[in-house]
Amino acid sequence: MNTAGAQRSRGPRPTSARRVAYDVLRAVQVDDAYANLLLPARIRRAGLAARDAAFATELTYGSIRMLGRYDAIVGIASGRRVENIEADVLDVMRLGTHQLLGMRTPTHAAVSATVELAREVGARRATGFVNAVLRKVAARTDAEWDAAITEGRGGDALLATRWSHPTWVVSALRDALAAERSRDELAALLAADNVAPRVQLAALPGLATDDDVATATGSHGAAADPTDGAAADPTDGAAVDGGEAVDGTDDVPAADDATGTVPPVRADADLLPVSPTGIRGVSGDPARVPGVAAGRLRVQDEGSQLAALALSRSSAVRPGERWLDMCAGPGGKAALLAAEAAVGGAHLVANELVPARAGLVRKALAGFGDGVTVVEGDGRRFGGDGAGVQYDRVLLDAPCTGLGALRRRPEARWRKQPEDVPDLAALQAELLDAAVRVLAPGGTLAYVTCSPHLAETRGQVDAVLERHPGVLEQLDTAGVLRAVAVRDPQVADGPVAQLWPHRIGTDAMFVALFRRVG
Repeated sequence: MNTAGAQRSRGPRPTSARRVAYDVLRAVQVDDAYANLLLPARIRRAGLAARDAAFATELTYGSIRMLGRYDAIVGIASGRRVENIEADVLDVMRLGTHQLLGMRTPTHAAVSATVELAREVGARRATGFVNAVLRKVAARTDAEWDAAITEGRGGDALLATRWSHPTWVVSALRDALAAERSRDELAALLAADNVAPRVQLAALPGLATDDDVATATGSHGAAADPTDGAAADPTDGAAVDGGEAVDGTDDVPAADDATGTVPPVRADADLLPVSPTGIRGVSGDPARVPGVAAGRLRVQDEGSQLAALALSRSSAVRPGERWLDMCAGPGGKAALLAAEAAVGGAHLVANELVPARAGLVRKALAGFGDGVTVVEGDGRRFGGDGAGVQYDRVLLDAPCTGLGALRRRPEARWRKQPEDVPDLAALQAELLDAAVRVLAPGGTLAYVTCSPHLAETRGQVDAVLERHPGVLEQLDTAGVLRAVAVRDPQVADGPVAQLWPHRIGTDAMFVALFRRVG
């Protein structure tokens, strides 16, 4: 038998789920790639089956989310500072550690497959080192590793190590919770940031049908019903590897803030829709859902849905109203507002600065015809260009640190720095001033961020009121959200509202509603 010929006839070795995860992790580290954009393309290129795609997804996102914790563990297990471990080898061991501690992959499978991955990616020189380190990782339980990596630490430093967040982010989240007297929820929030988010859809008003919703959820999902409330999804899928089931990582362990452990998250946090347009419990690729393919359903976090609906449903819509979305890219909130505007007889102008993102907005709004207008430009120009146009409702979904979406953007926690906050806050203030300039008398402004950082939220609210005395009045944002939502959104009383993932399973969106006096 011609062995060489037989090997050639088999063609190139198929790309494994672990290799896909490694390639994406390296691209995130080296090229500042975004995992949520790159991973789906790599999965398609590799032709992974659904099971392997699920495994690659959890392995990639989980390793990035827990990178700080895993580096602390690898440092102890290897006896080296991780800065002194070659970058490609360190990434291989991060993936192996997540399989052992985050996915409960059997030790023999996780270690042997990770050693083979080291060979495959050109790190053959380090296979013995990788094998030894991972076996030391496997020799301790999760709780034992928690004790080891947090020894001698306290306060925010302990929580940062235990829950794999930069210390400055932990401090910012602590301050945000303290502002509503919920400091004791910090560990639960940090834990929720590390849980893989489930797909959430928005059913566009006036477009989505009952059949769309039923098809999207099947017999396992849950959809919001403004009349009857929502039904829970009793299932919880597991990632799999090569046909062997691997327990999912959606369950959050119990404990308390003082030790870095966490009390149980509400059982219904992720299962029950909170938005009246929300759909949860979708399994598989949402792009294959007929309603999504047709554009009547959109993939959108329910926190974003509630932020948009707080503006559109804060008062009855009068036909002929003019609405403005000042920072519309990539178009998710703009699409929901466009649907709401169409139902109420309003016209939406969607503005976006970046041409590529403006293209995404046009695509998102393609089905709304003359009811929408997409424009490009700096949002700060509004009210200063001499056009004299005013708007009855303005959405300012401001550029921000994104600390409220760490579940969905796993690399964001490692890229953002505290030095980023002042520049972003200055931009937010300038955009708010522009929004006030074009807000019609009696009109409503929604200031929204996907960040709970006080400098981007309550600080901005206080500052804009000081800059425009007698011009703006605050609305009961918490009351509006409670009226809009189909179950309690778990927001504190007051003129601003902060959503939290550990309470209701949404991104940590901040919303503040204002009305222009007169």
